[in-house]
Amino acid sequence: MPEITLNAQLGRKIGSSDSRRLRAAGRIPGVLYGHGMDPIALSVEAKELRSALTTEAGLHQLLEIHADGQSYLAIARELQRHPVRGTVSHIDFVIVQRDEFINSDVTINIVGDAVEVRRNGGSVDQELFTLNVKAQPQNVPSFIDVDVSALTVGGAIRVADLVLPNGVEAAADGEIVVVASHASRVADAEAPAEA
Repeated sequence: MPEITLNAQLGRKIGSSDSRRLRAAGRIPGVLYGHGMDPIALSVEAKELRSALTTEAGLHQLLEIHADGQSYLAIARELQRHPVRGTVSHIDFVIVQRDEFINSDVTINIVGDAVEVRRNGGSVDQELFTLNVKAQPQNVPSFIDVDVSALTVGGAIRVADLVLPNGVEAAADGEIVVVASHASRVADAEAPAEA
């Protein structure tokens, strides 16, 4: 995926009052770190950051951060949000290289219809909502779809069963359950009475 350019200003003052002033001026305070470099305090334009992180790649978007004549390839590692408004109040960027492997948490989406489970009055429960994967920065997927169409009552889909894109591997134990199906509780309660 091509990187998006993000212009940053270095030398911001540290402290809550200075950070409030930056946010009031439409800038988001942040920090850039990684690869043995001392952390750099910076700020970015709020609108630029919002448009950079609302692409299909989301938080996994590769960013080319320009600051004081220097250029850094990075990704957003952590966003802090205002507890009421939900706006970004601080961001951490981590420096990456295209040829290195990084770990990232990727959202899991359930797709399809577990027809057999539904017909038998069962339920499908998602047990795992994000998966930690290992991949090169440009190969980290935005999300992972898990198709439950073939799921049967009492069945489960584990991490080892997931179909991941080329160049992406799960960093979690393969036996962890992602999705499980259960018989209906009414049917379970009636079973002893019939016996």
